[in-house]
Amino acid sequence: MGKTNMAGAKNHDYHILPPSPWPFAASMSALALAFGGIMWMHKSDFGQLGPWVFFAGLIAVCACAFMWWADVVKEAHAGDHTPVVSLHLRYGMILFIASEVMFFVGWFWAWFDFSLFPSPLEIVDGASTNMIGQDIASTLMQWPPKGITVINPWSLPLLNTLILLCSGTTLTWAHHALLNNDRKNLIRGLWLTVILGAIFSIIQAYEYAHAPFNFTGTNYGSAFMMATGFHGFHVLIGTIFLIVCLVRSYKGHFTPKQHFGFEAAAWYWHFVDVVWLFLFLVVYVWGGWGAPVHG
Repeated sequence: MGKTNMAGAKNHDYHILPPSPWPFAASMSALALAFGGIMWMHKSDFGQLGPWVFFAGLIAVCACAFMWWADVVKEAHAGDHTPVVSLHLRYGMILFIASEVMFFVGWFWAWFDFSLFPSPLEIVDGASTNMIGQDIASTLMQWPPKGITVINPWSLPLLNTLILLCSGTTLTWAHHALLNNDRKNLIRGLWLTVILGAIFSIIQAYEYAHAPFNFTGTNYGSAFMMATGFHGFHVLIGTIFLIVCLVRSYKGHFTPKQHFGFEAAAWYWHFVDVVWLFLFLVVYVWGGWGAPVHG
């Protein structure tokens, strides 16, 4: 009994973390990032200092994330990720995705609020429309606002929908290859998923550049940009996540029994897929119903 209770003996399934500077450093970096964004949006009070603080905070957040997750990978290779620890890592990822769901619920809520209860005062093409009389109000209280030409949902948005659905299948193929210890098809599936994610981002950037309406001045443009733009940002983050998994696959980090990093990336990517399906149906198809279609 005395030997098993010696100092430093481990008789539990948990992993006691050594002291790490990254949680505090990441918190301070995120604080700088947030303050920099606020300062950037209030140039009259802070001048040109905001962008510098914002990007300094962004670089610091990325550096902290890299160093912190590198430590997590080292812990996995050291055998510290016991079944209990791995289960709790999965719980953490599930809670993170749940918070992301609520994040997008806010944008969908705003979209439905603007569309079901349109404002009688909109700014179209930079010109403010003053309400004079009930007839004008009834004309402008519509969705999309009068004067808006919407993006054809059956062109580039439909193409991007098919691309994301295909990327989900290639990622599932890679996952099954990993479970069968087939490293060659694991790498092939990840390469295809990364390429499809990059194509999606390129097409969305092209769509934004050729949008037939402004992203400012109307509730329609602002809500459209915030909902689809944040989804596009998540696709970009997910693509980077998958690139990291691809690099780790080349290094042989994943095994059929230990691959939480890959599993977390797959969950995140499938979440992005599902959100896009709702965006396509609600924003592009239903949200632009009855309005003039561009092209």
